Amino acid sequence: MNKKSIYGMTYEQLQDFLMEHGEQKFRVRQVWDWLYKKRVSSFEDMKNVNKSCIALLEEHFVLHTLEEEIKQESKDGTIKFLFKLKDGNLIETVLMRFPYGLSVCVTTQVGCNIGCSFCASGLLKKNRDLDGGEITEQIMNVQKHLDERGDGERVSHIVVMGIGEPFDNYNNLLDFIHVVNHGDGLAIGARHITVSTSGLAHKIYDFADTELQVNLAISLHAPNNDLRTQIMKINRAFPIEKLMKSVDYYLSKMNRRITFEYIMLRDVNDHEREAKELAKLLKNKRHLSYVNLIPYNSVDESGYQRSRSEDIQAFHETLKRNGIQSGVRWENGADIDAACGQLRSKQIKKENVG
Repeated sequence: MNKKSIYGMTYEQLQDFLMEHGEQKFRVRQVWDWLYKKRVSSFEDMKNVNKSCIALLEEHFVLHTLEEEIKQESKDGTIKFLFKLKDGNLIETVLMRFPYGLSVCVTTQVGCNIGCSFCASGLLKKNRDLDGGEITEQIMNVQKHLDERGDGERVSHIVVMGIGEPFDNYNNLLDFIHVVNHGDGLAIGARHITVSTSGLAHKIYDFADTELQVNLAISLHAPNNDLRTQIMKINRAFPIEKLMKSVDYYLSKMNRRITFEYIMLRDVNDHEREAKELAKLLKNKRHLSYVNLIPYNSVDESGYQRSRSEDIQAFHETLKRNGIQSGVRWENGADIDAACGQLRSKQIKKENVG
């Protein structure tokens, strides 16, 4: 039997499974508590769980599907983990320190097919989706790392912005959100969770219909179709008009602010004309929009360079003058392989050369 990670089971799914196999309803609360509050390393450590239930769990599930391959620590406290999956594939997870708490950036796919020309994640095409357990286990491994340090720190925020397109792995993404958000487990608040998409418009409609109170971020990176298609090939399938229509639906349904991610590429999308065009594009939704200007972490293969600091500031000022809320993203891990997918890409190249 190919055993699945138990971390992929939502509370309700685990309850149904246990009851279908003859266990009483209260068992799920016991097991859940051992998994997410006591964070055990083996099923046998679940001391108040009966032997038949433990045997059942051991027959069908595993607790460990990720193995730490590399850990890079930055001077600013950022930690990038490279994990190896059971099938040998590699993924990245990043712990970041902010004034408001500890945030973890998780990966949802092995590789990425979106094809953003500036991104290290897309250098290696999508191999497969991660299941819900493999996504959740990234959080568990980071939290256990914090537990071992003994400082009492906990993961308080999650950003789903790692390798892959989250909405291309939609069902596993939703299971993951329900697991980490559950009040009897990690209890990470919905408003402390942010999901980023490259703009899969049809999934934005679906996500709005769930009415989950998590934050939504959209990787926009250009204010017009010509430039956006040059930077992001996904724009051919979901051009800005189609994307903005789905955004309008989301805003009407949720009445929650959307963040538009805008990576600053020198002499590509960082001129005053693009800032004015972006302000015009967001004018009618400016009260529920925030533009996150992102200084670019260079990737050797892309050929792009980071915008000059004065150009980033000028872009920000132009947006502000036109009534658009914006800011420049706090940078983390500048002294390690900071770009998303960069550490994984380097490791795979090294293994291939070896």
